[in-house]
Amino acid sequence: MKTKWKILLGVLLLILIAGGVYGGIEYQKRGVVTVQTGRVVTEDLSNIVTASGEIKPKNYINIGANQTGELTAILVKEGDHVRKGQLLAEVENTQSAADVLAQKAALSSAEADSAASEAAVKASDDNILSLEASVERAKADLEKAQTDFERGKQLYDARLIAKQDYDQRKATYDSAKAAVDVAQAQVVQAKSQRAQAFAQAASAQKRVAQAQAALTRIADILKQHNSYAPLDGMVTDLPVRVGETVVPGIQNSAASTIMTIADMSLITAEVKVDETDIISVKLGQSAEVTIDAIPNKIFKGHVTEIGDTAIVRSTGVAASQSTTSSQEAKDFKVVIALENPPDDIRPGLSCTGKITTATRSNVLAIPIQALTVREKGDLEKKKKDDNPGNGHAVAVDPAQQKAMKEEIQGVFVITPDGKAVFRKVDTGITGATDIEVTGGLKTGEEIVTGTYQVIRTLRNDTRVKIDNKKPDAVNG
Repeated sequence: MKTKWKILLGVLLLILIAGGVYGGIEYQKRGVVTVQTGRVVTEDLSNIVTASGEIKPKNYINIGANQTGELTAILVKEGDHVRKGQLLAEVENTQSAADVLAQKAALSSAEADSAASEAAVKASDDNILSLEASVERAKADLEKAQTDFERGKQLYDARLIAKQDYDQRKATYDSAKAAVDVAQAQVVQAKSQRAQAFAQAASAQKRVAQAQAALTRIADILKQHNSYAPLDGMVTDLPVRVGETVVPGIQNSAASTIMTIADMSLITAEVKVDETDIISVKLGQSAEVTIDAIPNKIFKGHVTEIGDTAIVRSTGVAASQSTTSSQEAKDFKVVIALENPPDDIRPGLSCTGKITTATRSNVLAIPIQALTVREKGDLEKKKKDDNPGNGHAVAVDPAQQKAMKEEIQGVFVITPDGKAVFRKVDTGITGATDIEVTGGLKTGEEIVTGTYQVIRTLRNDTRVKIDNKKPDAVNG
């Protein structure tokens, strides 16, 4: 055989050997899935609920009109700080002011009559005291005259004095007795007059009280023409102008609200938490609030209020009052009190609240995307009798079939021989990117973390190839 044919046959043999080796390698790679992996680590986790809302003062009051009329003066402007009791605005009050002046005059007249009646009562008291003193003096004179008369009668009976002397003593006694009767009658008359004066004084005092009550009522009506600050705060809304007519008692009317006063000493972030997260939110939990108008700053706070009524997300009204389908997404109001709000904060600013609902220290954790779900039947190897091609009829047990549909939560663990084996795990709280593992894994174990498509379709006990290169490195 010639040398050139030997060389040709050798080359062909080498090609055949190389092809066989390559084919064997490709055959072995058949069914191998490329995956990304990570390790089970120990770390600190925090479960955070994020919700958006707006800044609101804890307490704010809409100052409405109490009387209908033209707005004659507004003494503050939007953004001003006011003190409790400060005069804010005035409504036209000509008629009420005139009524107050007239009632003050009526009160002055009633007070004058009352003073005169009280003076008459005092004069009657003084007169009664004088007359009672006169009665006492008349009684003393009567007692003396009676003693002289009785002694004179004894002397006259004994023929020791003349009848003229006896008659004089008797006349003096009778005169003293009559004087006592007259004095007592004058006292009775004076007391009657005093009773009349006292009744007139009481009537005058009642008229004074009535006049004072009427003045209080009219003065209150006059005061209602003015608006006063009910608390210390800031004017946050001023929708009306001087010259406009304001009216009381009409809800949701621009003419019924003069301004809004907000207590800026306690600022809150009112956020709407999704219904799936509200169960984990509790009073007193710490939170961080970011305000869109104040970037790069985080404000600390805590939960002070949790709403009990669901709010339909599309309409913003309570679910109990909504006429739309109950299947719509719902939120719950949560109020976060800011601990150190800035001085330049304003109600209505958009904000985002992050509420820490749970924390765990030094716990096992895995990436959230590594967690997946498989049916129990997909994890068990099919038995030979399950193959319909073997000619045997297979009886289907409904209870067993239902059990095979049970969903199991777990991850795919990389075994030493390069396979991905599904393992059931128990989980705890969820962090921003990781989730707590309470059972089923150990620290340092390697698990499949990507890609999402791979985790969703990967089968149990599949041979895998690990490729943890970053996308940029692969592209390079």
